[in-house]
Amino acid sequence: MSNNHLMQQIVKKSFFILSGLTLLLGGSVKVAMAQSSLGQPSLGQFARELPVVELSAGMYLIKAEVASTEEQQRRGLMHRRSMGQNEGMLFVYPVPVGLCMWMKNTNIPLSVAFIDGSGKIVNIEDMQPHTTTNHCGKGSVRFALEMNRGWFRDKNILPGSRISGLERWRK
Repeated sequence: MSNNHLMQQIVKKSFFILSGLTLLLGGSVKVAMAQSSLGQPSLGQFARELPVVELSAGMYLIKAEVASTEEQQRRGLMHRRSMGQNEGMLFVYPVPVGLCMWMKNTNIPLSVAFIDGSGKIVNIEDMQPHTTTNHCGKGSVRFALEMNRGWFRDKNILPGSRISGLERWRK
């Protein structure tokens, strides 16, 4: 059995265990998993496919591409080589979910903020490129915002801080 196949089996088992625990606690689970695909569009082509929204965290403005479909969320920031200083990707879910993310096929070191339905950051995790380590929200969340690694820390944006501009997805 190859190391890659073994890693895939471990990740799948971890997902099922996490899913079972979350469902047992009354939540639902979504995992944003990057998967390699041939014919991946270039950065320019993919960026033009996604809507961009302006968000703010305190006095800082963020231009975030919005990934709201399963396909967009699966692709995420895979294969990107860089991202602007105040740019990111916002993952939007229609209902609160238990959410985990990993960095397979992702070249950029990222930090992800898991955000509840009111716009409050629940927790922030730093992620290493090309890894399958799960990074999970601490509770059910409606949004995840990926930025360049260290962006939240450098701006002193911590759990409990609010992200503005999410109103259109609140019900």
